[in-house]
Amino acid sequence: MATTDNKPAFVKRDTIIAGKEYAQLLSSLKERFRTSQIKAAVKVNTSLLEFYWEMWRDISKLHEAAKWGSAFFDCLSLDLKTAFPGQSGFSVTNIKYAKRWYEFYNQDDIIRQQVVDEFEMPADFGIIPWGHHIAIFTRCRSVNEALFYIEETIRNSWSRAQLVSEIDNDLYARCGKAITNFDEKLPAPYSGLAKAILKSPYDFGFIDKKVTTEKQLEEELATNITRFLLELGQGFAYVGRQMELKMPGGQTFIPDMIFYHTRLKSYIVCELKVVPFIPDFAGKLNFYVSAVDELMKQPDDNPTIGLLICKSKDDTVVEWSFRGMNRPLGVAEYQLKEFISEKAAKLLPSESELQSLIDTYDDVSAD
Repeated sequence: MATTDNKPAFVKRDTIIAGKEYAQLLSSLKERFRTSQIKAAVKVNTSLLEFYWEMWRDISKLHEAAKWGSAFFDCLSLDLKTAFPGQSGFSVTNIKYAKRWYEFYNQDDIIRQQVVDEFEMPADFGIIPWGHHIAIFTRCRSVNEALFYIEETIRNSWSRAQLVSEIDNDLYARCGKAITNFDEKLPAPYSGLAKAILKSPYDFGFIDKKVTTEKQLEEELATNITRFLLELGQGFAYVGRQMELKMPGGQTFIPDMIFYHTRLKSYIVCELKVVPFIPDFAGKLNFYVSAVDELMKQPDDNPTIGLLICKSKDDTVVEWSFRGMNRPLGVAEYQLKEFISEKAAKLLPSESELQSLIDTYDDVSAD
């Protein structure tokens, strides 16, 4: 049933040519309309951001602006709302945020030269919503960090909540920090892309149990596979755990976990260790990567990558261990939620004792 002038109307679908052509046409039209909606939204967002940017660029040039005081924001907000009734974005809060946003990216001449050309807003800024920008510049410590999150937001289509989570988990400090031999074992620019997808340390704070063995760690990560994939990053697809790699001679070897990265078009063999890194780990991982290349890799796949996630590592030991290895390998650390020991827990007040202390404090305050 369709509508004509907002009134229900029946359509005789048998009068329309049935089959693939109509279905393909309809699919194409839907996609085209969705694309036009996205373009329209980006255009509106870009226009608002450019207005904010140019507004504070112009205000910053006025010598009298420094004398206007805090009432200036109230006055400007009221005048803009009066001039453009129904237009959002002119609240006092937004105007103040716009000032901080502009000043953040124009802190000094060196930063300005890196980010903008003659005070113009970078084109990429218009791709992400204003709320994302507020989350970025209010949380980031430097322009380079902010630009990193803008780029990652665009690449991964992050929601605002996901963006805030990544900033709070300090992705900028962790991204690309694993020790690898990718520059020597992978061609450019593939080596750079491969390094960028690895982090160190990985945050396994979603594991609610104390983990002391590799089997426990693997089981917890498999149980929380969705959270684990989110921590690994976009592009990781779970292939399986404890998968048997059968050699032509009959022997079987079993790596901990295997993933496939859709952007890199590579298998990734993941080994887990609850102890500090030792050189023996690199040799075993190198073998697993070779085996996956021979047994699982397809002709159109890129070389398999090995990722060892361990409790801690000495960077020099890792780098020396990579010498003589012929496969692309990376080593990263992980972090778990900290648990209080039973002995320490006994020294802490119980919930009822804490509540009693709070009640006592409230009674004293009331007096």
